[in-house]
Amino acid sequence: MNSVVHFEMPYDDQARMTKFYEQAFGWQTKALGEAMGNYVLATTTETDERGPKKPGAINGGFFPKKPDWPAQHPSVVIAVDNITEAMKQVQRAGGSVLGEPMEIPGVGQYVSFTDTEGNRVSMLQPTPRN
Repeated sequence: MNSVVHFEMPYDDQARMTKFYEQAFGWQTKALGEAMGNYVLATTTETDERGPKKPGAINGGFFPKKPDWPAQHPSVVIAVDNITEAMKQVQRAGGSVLGEPMEIPGVGQYVSFTDTEGNRVSMLQPTPRN
């Protein structure tokens, strides 16, 4: 099985969103800046270099809403071994891949898709860790 490893949600106002999740839930956030598309990482559980320490817990992130992006809703990210093959499996199962995979430096290959119910979901082929 391929596990859910990350969540994502869009934001309109980065400062407002950061303040809300830090105050409401105690999450730690880290803005990655313009070079990384103004993405904001959200740490929701104790983490080390291998990821969350608590089994089943995941971290996530927030991306800025853009008028020309499809399906900007909260979603989950599923880890896959081979993103090219996973894209084919999604299409064979009735889903639609949204564009081509993009390289996230130090993280891996990433692409979003819609499932048969119209939900936006993403896949990540993680960069191997030494």
